[in-house]
Amino acid sequence: MSIRHALLALLAEGSKYGLQLRQEFEARTGEVWPLNVGQVYTTLQRLEREGHVESDETERDGAQRRYRITVGGERELDRWLRTPPGATPPPRDELVIKVQVAVRLPGVDVREILQVHRRRLVEEMQRYTHLKAEADPDDIALGLVVDAELFRLEAVVRWLDAADARLRRLPATPPVAVEAAPSDPARPSGPADREPTESTPAREGARR
Repeated sequence: MSIRHALLALLAEGSKYGLQLRQEFEARTGEVWPLNVGQVYTTLQRLEREGHVESDETERDGAQRRYRITVGGERELDRWLRTPPGATPPPRDELVIKVQVAVRLPGVDVREILQVHRRRLVEEMQRYTHLKAEADPDDIALGLVVDAELFRLEAVVRWLDAADARLRRLPATPPVAVEAAPSDPARPSGPADREPTESTPAREGARR
């Protein structure tokens, strides 16, 4: 999520205070993406340095300053809206990495790991489904966010199912055979292997 471009979009509607921007951002995203007010002012300061926003009263502090978008900010917002998200390289998905690690760990039931995550994702899908059912049908902002999250969660669940099917097709790992330790030629392994020594005839004579 590009916070800086979301703030530019809000400012494109008209000049606003920093706290107002935070409140409107959370309202427009269905209040599922909380935004720290400090992050708002830090982002506004950066946008102002870049020439994308300007403040009406520069002598006031951050909480009392009103911001508006510049012509350069409008061009940057338009460029961002029309630029497709980067598709290369694939993101470092933590769940994918966990499964890849689990596959190589001895004694780990990878399919059980998959089911743990699958159950958690299904619970999240149920939560968003209830949220969608209780939401006002005219709340477009919340509807868009909930739909996007449901589609994302469903895609991850489908990936887990595909990973489980792929693991089922793997051949069973044969048990590791325990090989006998090779005998040391310098040390005979038993009485039958012992060679007679010089003292053997003397001991035989003593027993007679």
